[in-house]
Amino acid sequence: MATQSAYRIESLSPDTWPAFDAMVQRHNGIFGGCWCIWFHPDGPERGQGAEANRALKKSYVDKGAAHAALVMDGDEAIAWAEFGTPAELPTLHHRKQYDATKTDDPDYRITCVFVDKRYRRQGITELAITGALDLIARAGGGLVESYPHDLTDQTKKMSSSFLYNGTRRLYERLGFTYDRPKGLKNCVMVKTVEPAR
Repeated sequence: MATQSAYRIESLSPDTWPAFDAMVQRHNGIFGGCWCIWFHPDGPERGQGAEANRALKKSYVDKGAAHAALVMDGDEAIAWAEFGTPAELPTLHHRKQYDATKTDDPDYRITCVFVDKRYRRQGITELAITGALDLIARAGGGLVESYPHDLTDQTKKMSSSFLYNGTRRLYERLGFTYDRPKGLKNCVMVKTVEPAR
């Protein structure tokens, strides 16, 4: 298990963009050149190829409209957990079911977690999510939702490269509670984060 002392958390910003950029470049743009823009608002700029996605993500970062907790090992980003408000991250998988079963919007969403392949299976996903929760607390806290894979009844192992937002069990360890199913293998988990003092 990774320890907080071995790594530090930085917020995604224009200053940390080079480290984020280098990590995504090392992994061929992530998921076919996505650049972690899929959850951002839909529009003609989105999905126009890896370089266009990279430019769009950088524009969101420059405007302060893209947030993530970066796990840093020295000057190198080795993981991130993307988070934001529903206005910043409106796109969700299984949206029709999600809308039909929700009672209210959260204050924040954690939508995507990625770990450098050299650092997987060392507890880094947990550090990234904890970092996102700390940054949300510093921003005033509130109700946080996330949409991990629910592998509770699954007998077959799933490759960690497909677990783009962690697992239900991980979120339960971090104090989230199960709210409802979303799609066949995902669920909605919720946690109230108190403002940082």
